[in-house]
Amino acid sequence: MIQKLKKRSALLGLIFTVAAGLFTVAMTYVAYVDRQAYARMQTFLFDCGIDTIGALVAAGLYYGCMRQQGEGTNAFRTLNVSVSAGFIVNFLFYFTTGVPAWNDFTFTFALLSKLIDLVMIYCFYHYVRRTLGFEGKLAAWMERCIPYLLALESLVILSNIFYPTTFLIDAAGMYQATGASTLEDIYLIAVSLVTTILILRSKRPQNQKVAGLTFIFLPLVNYVMVGGTFGNASQYGMILVSLIVMYCIIFNEKSSKLMATETELNMATRIQLDALPPAAPEFPEHPNVNLRASMNTAKEVGGDFYDYFPIDDDRICFLIADVSGKGTPAALFMMTSKTMIKDYALTQDSTSAIFTAVNARLCENNEAGMFATAWIGILDTRTMTLQYTNAGHNYPMLLRKGQPCEDLRKVHGLFLGGMEFTRYRQGELQLAPGDRLLLYTDGVVEAHDPKNELYGEDRLKSVLESTRELPGEQVLARVFEDVSVYATGVPQFDDITMVVLTIKE
Repeated sequence: MIQKLKKRSALLGLIFTVAAGLFTVAMTYVAYVDRQAYARMQTFLFDCGIDTIGALVAAGLYYGCMRQQGEGTNAFRTLNVSVSAGFIVNFLFYFTTGVPAWNDFTFTFALLSKLIDLVMIYCFYHYVRRTLGFEGKLAAWMERCIPYLLALESLVILSNIFYPTTFLIDAAGMYQATGASTLEDIYLIAVSLVTTILILRSKRPQNQKVAGLTFIFLPLVNYVMVGGTFGNASQYGMILVSLIVMYCIIFNEKSSKLMATETELNMATRIQLDALPPAAPEFPEHPNVNLRASMNTAKEVGGDFYDYFPIDDDRICFLIADVSGKGTPAALFMMTSKTMIKDYALTQDSTSAIFTAVNARLCENNEAGMFATAWIGILDTRTMTLQYTNAGHNYPMLLRKGQPCEDLRKVHGLFLGGMEFTRYRQGELQLAPGDRLLLYTDGVVEAHDPKNELYGEDRLKSVLESTRELPGEQVLARVFEDVSVYATGVPQFDDITMVVLTIKE
């Protein structure tokens, strides 16, 4: 729901920005066609040109940041929207100036222009805070004080509705500042000054600092040089130039890094998936055995894995594991663990010996403290005897023909990579036609709903019993669907991996 709202707000911002551009262009055209309007605005032609071009550029800039992701993006979009609104308000202010009957409109546009200035500087603060990363006591003080300053300045500006505290519109429709007009600058000066200090103290690259500072210094220089001649439209023009600089330097640089990272993650994902066996393997020499698997990672690369392979003409080995942590470190440890388990499975004569040897190897030089819970089974297809070892993993679910679902509550040792001298035990299980065994990782039972209640083992058992007559691949699909529905509105926090063994009748 939150992601949908974010996408919707971004789309609404784009619609508003484009509409602002088109509206300003249309109004400019009206001003040039209407000779009376032209006469009123001939001293503001420069401003109108900036309004028109600026509004269109703002729309294009907003469209460019629609596909941007990461810290500061939302604040940058809001900043862009406020600039678009500023161009409209600024234009309408000039359009209504000098028309006595429109004094109320002129006053309204002047008031909105000042409020938009507050929004812009506040959004700019949030943009650089998230993009450049502020730390320390000064940043913490700013975070607490700025909202109060914003509220105080807003009240000062709104007070002009009842009494000309800082400005008024005279009978001729012209803007007049009062002696207390400097009160309006308190917020802008305070926030700009402290934000400048924080930018300079940021540890980010120099070009990113310069990009942020342009928002403060370009409008300031413009105000000193031409503010008295051309008014506020050129101020918004300079702000727009600053936005373009920030977009080109910060967002494009960030996009390049993100693209490189995304390429590497995609490659890692491809390597990881290629290392897994097919989700629907075929064992022609064992027609009475059906194995199916599925894996849905919480990130681009995950720490879960599964495997199955024949050991000899009569035995099939299958396993599932969950590595600590997520992302690339977990994936690397996963690849190492998977390779070791398969290597030892082809040389050792029991599941306990396999995990004992693998654990000893994983504990060597494991300074990162990575570990994995795992479950391994070796099925003799002649006798349907299953030998298995559980290294701290979730209990598998056993569904026998005509009986309720139960779990194999046996653990034969600590997780892999925990203690070097751990020696694992093993258990045996006699399977019969119609029996089904489900292996899964904790991403299934620990999925939670918006109320933070876990999916749990009981619900998993119910789903398995309701899919008793379905083939293995449909069982996995039904479980994953049920987990997804249960956790609707909550991001997937962990990998969801499952393996199901069915003994055909």
